[in-house]
Amino acid sequence: MGRSRRPRFMADAMLGRLARWLRVLDFDTRYQPALTDHQLVELANAEGRILLTRDRHLVRFLRPDQALLLGSQVPLVQLQEVIGACRLPPPPRLFRRCLLCNTPLCPARPEDLSGRPPPLPPDGMAPVFQCPHCRRLYWPGSHTRRMREALQRALPDWLPGG
Repeated sequence: MGRSRRPRFMADAMLGRLARWLRVLDFDTRYQPALTDHQLVELANAEGRILLTRDRHLVRFLRPDQALLLGSQVPLVQLQEVIGACRLPPPPRLFRRCLLCNTPLCPARPEDLSGRPPPLPPDGMAPVFQCPHCRRLYWPGSHTRRMREALQRALPDWLPGG
């Protein structure tokens, strides 16, 4: 499945943590918990997104064009369900999307870091990325290490090491 053919997702209000994990894996995943079920289905259909939900009623009565009904309440198990059901390929790299707003990240410029440097490793050579939409900074730190470790435990045969 080529990059242009990667599925895009819409997560319902109960799946915010799943949306973040999909974004870590660089899958375009919209999450707008304030939308009504009708608005959610309408937007997912209009944008050709697979609607991720645990709500059987939503799937049965609103009939989204593409939906995946998840069984688990555990975000990393939900992630396993999505990967299996959609036959998703492992991403070439992790942490390429803003975890808050889903926008692809760009390398931060020195002027973007002025006055707000992230805690860098001792060599000071860690790459820093910025969301061009919400301006949030991202860098490899203990939080990304813990997330990588959690993904490796949850997806040992799917996610390449490192």
